[in-house]
Amino acid sequence: MYAIVEIAGQQFKVEAGNEIFVQRLAEAKGADVEFTKVLLVADDAAVKVGTPYVEGAVVKATVLDDEARADKVIVFKKIRRKGFQKLNGHRQLLSKIKINAIA
Repeated sequence: MYAIVEIAGQQFKVEAGNEIFVQRLAEAKGADVEFTKVLLVADDAAVKVGTPYVEGAVVKATVLDDEARADKVIVFKKIRRKGFQKLNGHRQLLSKIKINAIA
């Protein structure tokens, strides 16, 4: 069984037991969260597609880490023949969650 759920403006295909990184959530480490914006639920027999969301469908998850960091993004700017170079970068903060159940 899997579901497509909208979390923090992004869509993810999730199954029970998956661990995924999402944009940083307000919940602390160890907190249980529920996502109600479920776009699609599919099991072995049938597929339910929402308009826009499936009514009554909930994805339950647990926050494993609330301060995970993504890979570094390098921002490099240069104006040729002018001697201008600027190097900047950052690492986006993410939350790591584990999907417990799709109901």
